[in-house]
This record gives sequence, structure tokens and C-alpha cells, in this order.
Amino acid sequence: MTDGTVAEVLAELAGLEDPKIRAVNERHGDDHGVNLGKLRALAKRLKTQQELSYRLWATDDTAARLLSLLICRPKAFGREELDTMVREARTPKVHDWLVNYVVKKSPHAEELRLAWTADPDPVVASAGWALTTERVAKKPEGLDLAGLLDVVEAEMKDAPDRLQWAMNHCLAQIGIEHPEFRTRAIDIGERLQVLRDYPTPPGCTSPFAPAWIAEMVRRQHAE
Repeated sequence: MTDGTVAEVLAELAGLEDPKIRAVNERHGDDHGVNLGKLRALAKRLKTQQELSYRLWATDDTAARLLSLLICRPKAFGREELDTMVREARTPKVHDWLVNYVVKKSPHAEELRLAWTADPDPVVASAGWALTTERVAKKPEGLDLAGLLDVVEAEMKDAPDRLQWAMNHCLAQIGIEHPEFRTRAIDIGERLQVLRDYPTPPGCTSPFAPAWIAEMVRRQHAE
């Protein structure tokens, strides 16, 4: 690993920069202009390189950080490293990829889920809720689903945007995956009206929890 390697990768990312893509991304809080398909192709070529991943993350450049998350070894990070990284992840896309591509595969995921969900920083707390949603879908044993619905009911309406989005996803997932809680999940969504008017492109599912639950359950029954 040399400084030259890092510089070469950064130069290649700079060459992939597209002003039109940047303009779209910046509306969502993501300050980069690299086509994600091209970014993934570059990651595939570089293969797994943990040291390069560390160096790219340290640049604080959004495109470089996204690339770093694609070439890292998720299980190589310690708990404290991941905690630091989630607090350093300035942009929504970096935060999302860090949680989904790295933390979810980490042996520290459950410990971090519990710590982050209770964190006073709403962006960090949203990471905890994302990990909870993963468990609701894939490993619900031991989760207090009724208790989660209590928290959503009490706190989601006034939560900051990213935390609200994560809590809403958890609400929908409980309704989709757990029929015994479906009526309550839909009722909470109907009463809180969170994301009721969110602009949804044709052919896409609305993030409004009652509509989301209804559509996913319909698809399950259609299979």
C-alpha cells in the first residue's frame, strides 16, 4: 500500500465525476457525482483491500468512502471503529452503506444496535433502528415487538427526518412480517400519518406504512 495507490484511486474517482449526477445527489445531501454502477465496477476491479479501505475512508471524500465500504472486510472492524465511523459518516448514502454493507455483517452488530438505538444523536439512533428492522425481518426471536411499536407510536411523529424514516421502516416491517401485530402497525401508521404524502414515482411502493404493509402482504399472497 502506497500513497500513490490512494492518489491513483482518487484520480480515477475524480475522472468519473459527473456534474449532473452531483446536482441530483446534492438534493439528497450526498456530495458526490459518481455513477454508482461505475463505482461498483471499480470496487470489483480493486477487490477486497482492507488497508486501502482504511486510507480511502480517512480522506473524508464521499465517493472515496463509498468505495472504501465496497472493498473492506466487514468483520475486520472493531466495535469502537464502527461506532466512530457511524458518527463520521456525514452523508446519507455513506451512512446507509456503512450500516447495510458493513455493520450488519459485523459480529458487533447486536451490541451496536442496542447502544445506537438509545443514542441521543438522531442519526446514530437511526442506525440502531435500521439494525432493529433487520432483526424484525430475519431474526425476531427475543425482540419485544409490542414494545417497539410503543416507542414508534410515542416518538416517530416528532422524530428528525432520518430517525423518523428508520422508525417508519421498522413499523412497516413489523406489520409485513408479523401478522399478529399487523392491525396495530397499520393503525399506528394511519393515526400518525407519517410520510402519508411522500412523493412516490409510478410503479414504486409508498413509504406510508399502511400502504407499504398492504402492498407487501398482497405480494406475499400472490406468490
